[in-house]
Amino acid sequence: MLDSVSPIDGRYSNEVQDLKLFFSEEALLKYRIKVEIEYLIALCNVVHIKQLQPLSSRKKTELRNLYQKFSTKEAKRVKAIEAKTNHDVKAVEYYIQEKLNKSGYNKFTPWIHFALTSEDVNNLAYTLMWQDGLIHVYLPTLKKLLTKLRSFAKKNKDFAMLSLTHGQPATPTTIGKEFSVFFSRLHRQLYILKTHKLLGKLNGATGTWGAHLQAFPQVNWIKFSEKFIKGLKLEPNLITTQIEAHDSLIESYQCVSRINSILIDLCQDIWLYISRGVFIQKRVGGEIGSSTMPHKINPINFENAEGNLNIANSLFAGLSRKLPVSRLQRDLSDSTVLRNQGVLIAHSLLAVKNILKGLERLSIDKNLIAAELNNHWEILAEPIQTVLRKHGKTDVYEKLKALTRGERITKTDLSKFINGLDIPKSEKEYLLDLTPQTYTGLASKITELI
Repeated sequence: MLDSVSPIDGRYSNEVQDLKLFFSEEALLKYRIKVEIEYLIALCNVVHIKQLQPLSSRKKTELRNLYQKFSTKEAKRVKAIEAKTNHDVKAVEYYIQEKLNKSGYNKFTPWIHFALTSEDVNNLAYTLMWQDGLIHVYLPTLKKLLTKLRSFAKKNKDFAMLSLTHGQPATPTTIGKEFSVFFSRLHRQLYILKTHKLLGKLNGATGTWGAHLQAFPQVNWIKFSEKFIKGLKLEPNLITTQIEAHDSLIESYQCVSRINSILIDLCQDIWLYISRGVFIQKRVGGEIGSSTMPHKINPINFENAEGNLNIANSLFAGLSRKLPVSRLQRDLSDSTVLRNQGVLIAHSLLAVKNILKGLERLSIDKNLIAAELNNHWEILAEPIQTVLRKHGKTDVYEKLKALTRGERITKTDLSKFINGLDIPKSEKEYLLDLTPQTYTGLASKITELI
């Protein structure tokens, strides 16, 4: 791995190796073969194609073994064919024909890639790769993060903390409530990502089923394609040029990108909490934080995550701009771009894993949090002026502004102000009992909503 150009295939390869099953060159060849074989099996079930008959379960299994048992050795054979053809999809076609001829299935060789264009195979293959990579690798890891955030929020739902708005002391919150916000945002995007429908197309060189119809005009090719694509667990896109426009794929990319943006927000907030001392990071034996400052424990997991999330989102933005644009009925500029979708998900996955590691190291500095709140009694100016408004008092905002704005006041200062108010005794006692630690509103109940 020391000679890898990309850190994804080098430094971080162990963290993202599960993605190789879905986004490597070998995986791409496997998915192309899957589309071709499933298409052949589907053609055999078409009543009006008299040259073919429905296949037995044994023959289907033997054919499906071409992709289900596809190996690195077989991938090298496909690449050897491609070296001669200089066409990747045609190489897959020739490879399958070669395997069929050796297995005694010569009669099927004319039906491999029958009436198809390369994009019929590619759009389905790339979309299936993305879908399976999400389902089997990315989503399970993201769900672990949501579980961790929810648990952390619930555990600390009553733990009061000073808020900072515009970087200045503000109405207190709880640690649980703040983490509930991130859980809620991510949970919504997770639902959108899981329920989003990815599209696929199978309609020939310019989206007209021209060759299909010419060969077998009696076949309902629109219905055939709908059934075939749904069989791959994709939604049919019946109105296209030569290419499937990638709109649904981009929608999925953009959902992951939104998740990444939320996670950047989370990483930056945790980084600031660590910097402020709210969170303490556990020491790890043998670990070094700085080459010259022995005392340091850096928030490297959150910084690493933030960096990878930004890389991923930059690439997501690039693919989202490029893929929906194709000259007239087709140009090939999307081909090389689509090969990078594994890189996008790899940086995203790496970030999620780093956040999980970082969260495992966090603990709360209870003394610092308590001291912060006790040092900022001025934040109670908000509830005091609100109660006074309830009793019809005028100029209360201005009076409290004069007392507290830009000032560090104490409990004694505030008690003196409250005792001088002309309000019912019960209200006065309520305000005198109020502390920065107890002024958290419905924060605890909000956490219970997740």
